[in-house]
Amino acid sequence: MSQATPDLAKPAKPADTFLPISGGRRAKDKLATVIFSLCFLLAVIPLVALLYKVIASGLPAVLNPTWWTNSFFLVSPSSMSGGVGHAIYGSLVQALIAAVISIPLGVAAGIMLVEYPESRLARPTTFMVDVLAGVPSVVAAIFIFGLWISVLQFELSAFAVALALVLLMLPLIVRSTEEMLKLVPDELREASYALGVPKWKTIVSVVVPTALSGMISGIFLAIARVMGETAPVLILVGYTAKFNYDVLQGNMASLPLLIYNQLSNPNEAGQYRIWGAALTLVVIIGLLNVLATFAAKALAPKTK
Repeated sequence: MSQATPDLAKPAKPADTFLPISGGRRAKDKLATVIFSLCFLLAVIPLVALLYKVIASGLPAVLNPTWWTNSFFLVSPSSMSGGVGHAIYGSLVQALIAAVISIPLGVAAGIMLVEYPESRLARPTTFMVDVLAGVPSVVAAIFIFGLWISVLQFELSAFAVALALVLLMLPLIVRSTEEMLKLVPDELREASYALGVPKWKTIVSVVVPTALSGMISGIFLAIARVMGETAPVLILVGYTAKFNYDVLQGNMASLPLLIYNQLSNPNEAGQYRIWGAALTLVVIIGLLNVLATFAAKALAPKTK
């Protein structure tokens, strides 16, 4: 007597294991959505209000072509003429000097922490980076003042400001480099080792180029972050209304220092210069962020 065989061609009907979502869970989900949306709006409203105020008050100055090239040397405090070219130059020079010093040190430290974790310097370096990441800018400025000016007897200068900015940039560059290198697949390293390539050459020719786009983004963000610092320029250099091309001596203006200096200007021109300098700083930092985005895309590993 033949037995009936099950029809294997027909898939088994899935069991109804998922129960309908209860009304209480739906209510909790909607409540959480409303709360998070309100929190987002509360965070965005001050930002939008601040940007509106800065743009509305600083736009007349920024739209003036001479604003970007001239200085306030021999310009009356009540005059609407002149520009912040000297302050833009000072901000860029100080950030550039800090970047030249901190980028090689930060990248090298990040490579050591990821590629040579067994090194005796790895643990102290990690500790020092964590300490620097929590140091306020005013403390970094006071440290440079005590060491560079009080002990070594150098003058107040833009270079002293750049040294303080180095202390603020280093932890950002080290951490961004470290995180980007950790994202590089170990298979790439192992494939290079399998071909007989030494470790140092693998790092230079395989690991770093793969992580370069993210590292560049972190570097640009670090530069943009320190350009708005006020404490180092208030402590380590004085304000001047003209261009100063000597970074080792003499006063040098910067955008944050110019804003602080103009706070004591009771004339209408003082508000004109304050909001114009603030919008100029926002524009420069925004351009640096855009440049970081394009650099990251251009240097990203190409895939077919």
